[in-house]
Amino acid sequence: MIRSFRSRALKALWESGDRSKLDARMVDRILLRLDVLNEAERPEEMDLPGFNFHALSGRRKGIYTVHVNGPWCLTFRWQENPAGAIAVNFEQYH
Repeated sequence: MIRSFRSRALKALWESGDRSKLDARMVDRILLRLDVLNEAERPEEMDLPGFNFHALSGRRKGIYTVHVNGPWCLTFRWQENPAGAIAVNFEQYH
């Protein structure tokens, strides 16, 4: 389950369907990933074809990412109690 957002644009999309602050070409791909993330009971459930799921390392250790388009990714942390994604963000971290 998605517990919190870091990105205001993602929060607006998820909570009210407001697409205005995101590239229209990516919104459907973002929504698919958010839907899967919301249903996930552990981060590894995001390891689906085309998502390029992986954990980041170094100073970004503890953050997971899934590919959206080009350099754009959804990133998130995972908390255990209650289980869910937190600090969900839309970014280019490279």
